[in-house]
Amino acid sequence: MSITAERKQEVIKQFAPKAGDTGAPEVQVAILTERIRNLTTHLEGHKKDNHSRRGLMLMVGQRRRLLDFLKRKDQKRYEALIERLEIRR
Repeated sequence: MSITAERKQEVIKQFAPKAGDTGAPEVQVAILTERIRNLTTHLEGHKKDNHSRRGLMLMVGQRRRLLDFLKRKDQKRYEALIERLEIRR
């Protein structure tokens, strides 16, 4: 369900605006998106796992807040991120 350290480093390298910038909203949203996708596949096979479902809902809410922040601050970065992550708004 969780992402591996190697995969997390790949996501950071791919989405960081500058090297080592793990606090950028793009990086945070990308990591959350990876975790959400993994947990979604887990929940498809384990429909009654309500504890993990709650965690999923918390992650989706956190990602939504980060995306709203990015949209307020820089519309172009927001649109580019949504395009790269292939998520819908």
